Amino acid sequence: MNFPEGFLWGTATAAYQIEGAAAEDGRGPSIWDTFSHTPGKVYRGDTGDIACDHYHRLEEDLDLMAALGLKAYRFSVAWPRIQPEGSGEVNRKGLDFYRRLVDGLRERDIEPMLTLYHWDLPQALEDRGGWTSRQTSERFAEYAGIVYEALSGSVRYWITLNEPWVSAWMGYGMGMHAPGRRGTGEALAATHHLLLGHGLALEAMRAQGGNDRFGITLNLAPVRAASDEPADTEAARRVDGNANRLYLDPLFRGSYPEDMVEYYRDASDYAFVREGDLERISAPVDFLGVNYYMRHTVMDARRDSPDLATGIRFHGLGAATVLPPGVETTAMGWPVEPDGLTELLVRLKDEYTEDLPVYVTENGCAVYDYVDPEGGVDDVERISFLDAHFRAAHEAIERGVNLRGYMVWSLLDNFEWAEGYSKRFGIVFVDYGTQRRIPKASARWYREVIRKNGLPDAGR
Repeated sequence: MNFPEGFLWGTATAAYQIEGAAAEDGRGPSIWDTFSHTPGKVYRGDTGDIACDHYHRLEEDLDLMAALGLKAYRFSVAWPRIQPEGSGEVNRKGLDFYRRLVDGLRERDIEPMLTLYHWDLPQALEDRGGWTSRQTSERFAEYAGIVYEALSGSVRYWITLNEPWVSAWMGYGMGMHAPGRRGTGEALAATHHLLLGHGLALEAMRAQGGNDRFGITLNLAPVRAASDEPADTEAARRVDGNANRLYLDPLFRGSYPEDMVEYYRDASDYAFVREGDLERISAPVDFLGVNYYMRHTVMDARRDSPDLATGIRFHGLGAATVLPPGVETTAMGWPVEPDGLTELLVRLKDEYTEDLPVYVTENGCAVYDYVDPEGGVDDVERISFLDAHFRAAHEAIERGVNLRGYMVWSLLDNFEWAEGYSKRFGIVFVDYGTQRRIPKASARWYREVIRKNGLPDAGR
């Protein structure tokens, strides 16, 4: 089962989750510094102050990537390292770190895939309204232009935003992520200003010339109703509108979905949408990044059911996910349904992207990993998970999807946001107390997949 020639196999990380050095070399505070240091917000009070200490262990981690045979590495730049106040003077030491990272990747023949924003907004901008303010979109474009000017000669793949749905709805709607605000109107304003920031950043980077490739990463999920009941069908439609179409439609069709605009009419009059915004948001991208973790099987949450106790409740939608019977779950409690990846990628081709290059920019699972007495980490569940999802991706390619690469989440065990260090997604085990890196069985397996650019036939 071979993948196309030149297929980019890699891993992905995010700055706040691995770097540490939170107050070194001029880095300013981010909303995640503030949030994680607020009692009760993160599991057991964990913070990203040290994380995987990647900032100090850069060469070691680069050598590790090379030993794993990675063809690509997706990472994010910490905005507070570049502009500690979110605007104005540039912190040269911060830029120098990412120059060393990119140069080190190039020296090892690993393709850098740079994400400009993976949730660590400078706290100074949040103090002025954060993503509910149009000013943050403008500041983001300024920041994008600074990073692009510094690194465009060495980086070809540029991702503006990672998962704007999570930033908007978990950060400003439900309060489960930084900055911890709660309000449907705020989440809608954040959604628009994140997308506007994407459009303005594209303009700022493209204005400098060059032949680099620009895209955005969305966390998307196929959605199905838990039953044929009309209430469940309507709940599934609302979840699809909120999680998928609220982002895909403005990016690829230049409009917000009418049913969702009407649904949220009591929460917002959409006055933050100005003339010309949607034209900027829908400027053509060179690729789409897709983060896939699960399919949503949805029930109307307004009717009583014991199944709802195990699901995810969607803010303000009267809907919740349920686990389909017999479906395996990860350590996060998420259902394992690889065929959902095929379904999602084919839908994107049919309804939004046509021949646009697509990259799976995140896919992986949390497993209850431990170091055994022989010193190894035998994460057979992760191997099974990745094998099944790679096969689902291959099927999508056979069905005409222009899939160009796959970034496994994640290279290292790391700070898993509100879950702290309690969940492990890495193909490399990190002993946080010593910072020792131990490649898991999945890392060795993945190295062979990359070397062969494919998988054994099913059943072998």
